[in-house]
Amino acid sequence: MMQELLGFYGKRKLEFCPETSALLVIDMQEYFLDKNSHAFLSNSLPIIPKIKKLIKFFRKKKRPVIFTQHVNTLKNAKMLKEWWNDLITAESPLCNLSKKIYLPPGAPVVVKTQYDAFYKTNLKKLLNKYQAKQIVITGVMTNLCCETTARSAFVKGFQVFFVVDGTVTQNEAMHRATLINLAYGFAVPVCVDDLIRYLKN
Repeated sequence: MMQELLGFYGKRKLEFCPETSALLVIDMQEYFLDKNSHAFLSNSLPIIPKIKKLIKFFRKKKRPVIFTQHVNTLKNAKMLKEWWNDLITAESPLCNLSKKIYLPPGAPVVVKTQYDAFYKTNLKKLLNKYQAKQIVITGVMTNLCCETTARSAFVKGFQVFFVVDGTVTQNEAMHRATLINLAYGFAVPVCVDDLIRYLKN
């Protein structure tokens, strides 16, 4: 798949630079990761150790690891309520970030209400505070919150690195479609091990 994606990415000269990067871990909540949840992503489990590995190396490099948590009310859900007829509310234990993912002490958690993690949040301010110019995107779901946030980051002037084996959605077709579109116009497709090679140096 990487060979195919690199064909869409072309010969653009964007190099990953750990010193100006931030890791964004999107919506790794029990809603998606708990086997008892109606929204459980059965293919989410393999990405958990990969994201944990990235968190470890970003922390070693003293670069920010930012988590997002999707929380809705009837008022702020807007079209999400109409589209899905289902909300992740603060009252539900499924709203919590999964204990399967290590949350470093003091790590910022951006609470969001829409697919876009920048929409009416302090994410951009946080990234500016850490002087981040590059964003590495991991988490769920590839074609919804991860993709929308990647596009929004691009529009805001950030270089986006989208982790192929660190994001997941309902099925391979949706995952692949998002990766192709992002590689063509918005983000550099990368694998966890490639990023770690940079982070080890």
